[in-house]
Amino acid sequence: QMKKQCGQKLLVQMKTECVPCSLNLKTQCLAGYTKITNGTGIPDCRYYLEIKTHTLSFPGCRHHCVKEFEQPECCQGHWGPDCMGK
Repeated sequence: QMKKQCGQKLLVQMKTECVPCSLNLKTQCLAGYTKITNGTGIPDCRYYLEIKTHTLSFPGCRHHCVKEFEQPECCQGHWGPDCMGK
């Protein structure tokens, strides 16, 4: 008996924490995510350092990561937890 499942693929994007660009070479994505940026990543962020009473902000880099997962859904005209309802 055919399962009446029509899953959708979802692409979830995330960005790693902003760090000094020279340190970002070694940055890894979270487990299960794939890094889609190379080298030192993308210089589109700022990171902060607290020095005594001051907070300084510096340009930094971060990586972009993606993860693909299936969202199970019933095909049109079917319903229920097992998609067997019509």
